[in-house]
Amino acid sequence: MLQPVNLAVLGAGLIGKRHIEHVLSQADAKLMAIVDPSPTARALAEEKAVAWYPDFAAMMEIQKPEGVIIATPNQLHVENGLACIAAGVPTLVEKPIADDVAGATTLVEAAERACVPLMVGHHRRHNPLIQEAKQAIDDGRLGQIVSVHGTCWFFKPDEYFEVPWRREKGAGPVFLNLIHDVDLLRYLCGDIVSVQALESNALRGNAVEETAVILLRFASGAMGTMNVSDTIAAPWSWEFTSGENPAYSHTQETCYWIGGTRGSLTVPYLDLWRHETESNWWKPIARERLPVISKDPLGLQVRNLCEVIRGAAAPVVSGREGLKTLKVIAAVKEAAASGRAIEIL
Repeated sequence: MLQPVNLAVLGAGLIGKRHIEHVLSQADAKLMAIVDPSPTARALAEEKAVAWYPDFAAMMEIQKPEGVIIATPNQLHVENGLACIAAGVPTLVEKPIADDVAGATTLVEAAERACVPLMVGHHRRHNPLIQEAKQAIDDGRLGQIVSVHGTCWFFKPDEYFEVPWRREKGAGPVFLNLIHDVDLLRYLCGDIVSVQALESNALRGNAVEETAVILLRFASGAMGTMNVSDTIAAPWSWEFTSGENPAYSHTQETCYWIGGTRGSLTVPYLDLWRHETESNWWKPIARERLPVISKDPLGLQVRNLCEVIRGAAAPVVSGREGLKTLKVIAAVKEAAASGRAIEIL
């Protein structure tokens, strides 16, 4: 039997605590240390009976983990990631990989030069229902993908914005929420090569957007639309439809529609609609619900990290993939600000 992989978690905030629990729950992994200067992080390490360090350098003076999960604030991702790469430690960095494309590029290129595995925490790709959707698309069951649509609607209450940074540029639903949806549509339908976008902050008047409408063009020639807002009371978002996070209601609704020449697929419920004999609107059309076994994607992400460290698997979401997704989000913001279509290089 293989020995568990020794992992350290940098950052013990909300998402860091979730990573800590998932590392502890995986037989493949062992939580070696929590790295965070706060007193609450030190208390958490004592509670979990693991080592505590105020920073990465302090940990490296005492012990070296086999892998690290970075769940620090976004603006520290590049600095923390570069330190891990320089130390030769395989790294999983939470999404977004960086605050900007330049920083993300620096981190990805450093990892590639050093041949140190770098992964990004777009954990939804690990969800079995996304894997099933991708298999159906790759097997040609939808034919040629023609168009896709994603909806990301929810309502963030006033108290959410009492934290000042949530009212500032960079903290809106495009960067914080839609980045997950963009990553999934890239994973399912291929690279995005250009975007157009409109944004609005008409209701709250904060410096950050609250609603955005986006046009996408994929390298395959397929086109797409995405609509995101944190001012709409609605059941149509990944958080509500997937049942992935128990913090949110689980609705029996859809958030993505993927259409092809031979069929169309809803996500997350995986309803595959196809004409029984040939694609023809005069012919009967029928629904098949694709089977899937539910598993926690954050736990599967930890397992993938352990397999990558052992050399037994490739990253489901590499640093390069995280960079590509960030480039799309940056292009959306540029398109909305300029009123132009933005090509993604």
